[in-house]
Amino acid sequence: MVNSPAPALARTLTLRSVVLFGLAYMTPMIVLGTFGVVADETGGTVPTAYLLALVAMLFTAHSYGRMSAAHPVAGSAYTYVRRAVDSRVGFLVGWATLLDYFFLPMVIWLIGGAYLHAQYPGVPNWVWIVAFIAVTTALNVRGIKTAERVNDLLMVFQILVIGIFVLLSLRHVVSADGAGALASATPFANSATTATGISAGAALAAYSFLGFDAVTTLTEETLEPERTMPRAIMLTALIGGAIFVAVAYTTQLAHPGSHFDDAGSAAFEIAKTIGGDLFSSFFLAGLVVAQAASGIAAQASAARLMYAMGRDSVLPRRIFGRIHPKFRTPAVNVLLTGAIGLIALRLDVATSTSFINFGAFTAFTFVNISVIATFVRERRSGTRHGVLSYVVVPAIGAAVDLWLLAHLDGKAITLGLIWLALGIVQLAWLTRLFRKAPPELSMTEDERLPEPV
Repeated sequence: MVNSPAPALARTLTLRSVVLFGLAYMTPMIVLGTFGVVADETGGTVPTAYLLALVAMLFTAHSYGRMSAAHPVAGSAYTYVRRAVDSRVGFLVGWATLLDYFFLPMVIWLIGGAYLHAQYPGVPNWVWIVAFIAVTTALNVRGIKTAERVNDLLMVFQILVIGIFVLLSLRHVVSADGAGALASATPFANSATTATGISAGAALAAYSFLGFDAVTTLTEETLEPERTMPRAIMLTALIGGAIFVAVAYTTQLAHPGSHFDDAGSAAFEIAKTIGGDLFSSFFLAGLVVAQAASGIAAQASAARLMYAMGRDSVLPRRIFGRIHPKFRTPAVNVLLTGAIGLIALRLDVATSTSFINFGAFTAFTFVNISVIATFVRERRSGTRHGVLSYVVVPAIGAAVDLWLLAHLDGKAITLGLIWLALGIVQLAWLTRLFRKAPPELSMTEDERLPEPV
């Protein structure tokens, strides 16, 4: 009797598909959702903060591109560090990254529920959260292509809302101050601008970029990943960053300075100013759609990271390393991510968000280090890489990421260190007190099954 190969992820995604997933994960409308807070930090120069954050993130995006081409498999930072540095370090990076991947979908659903509850206070907040979880979980269990088609529609609507917001902002500026005001440099620098303020704003704005790296978790479902993934990573960061800077600029033109009735909901205030009650309602719909699109992408990425770790038996393989025989998705992991999202019923946005940033910046730092480790290791074996691409750029990226990590609030750092300590305990158990390497799966491309029709 011949054993049938285990079900595996099927390659169906193109460059366009992967970039759209990355943009959905980043949620382009987040620039409006956090506009008031960043404006308050920077003294009314939000586009400068986003421009600085974009430049900083591109260094790390470059490193992700290098590693995704060298290791075209699912697992993202966990896999890259495991193969380029050390399996034990890779485990701890993957463990830290779980904070980002596990809890980001929960935060997205929590924010979406908060928006809807604010508009319809008669409906309990938990109803909206459960509805978000149920819909996105069903789509992701059904398959990546189903989620992709829905995601395309949601992204179109999100971009439409952003486009209308920008046009109304420009109309408002022209109506108030004339066409000449559209070329003002005030949104980039004014009398209240300080280097400290811009740096603090850039650290906050950098959070909007979290997710450009998530596309690497789709590597095993992407066509020609060695060529497609590096391009997708850079395009996601560049397109997302360009949207952030452009929207921040036009919005800052429409509302100069940093004074708002409530910085946390500044975008609603501006939406009503530039478009009245009708547009503010339309804007709310766009924010909810943005959360739905981002939730689909975030949950898909979380499930695939758990699949990579389960496949390596770092997490229990019988639970996490399984692919649904019909849908060809890590269905158990998708369901688990949805269940974790129910924690949002007992948390607020600030508390849940604090879990995310520690893992993200830890992963970013070590991916940059992995590129440098690859340079050193392959140089010894006779393969030479460019010093600029494999040493200088990733070194700058690592330094920037460490700076951002150090500027997280104390609560986030404390929670992150506690989670990391738990990871060390798990690693000690897996490796018999660090005497052996964590288990690793040997799976080849030949073991794949075609996607079901």
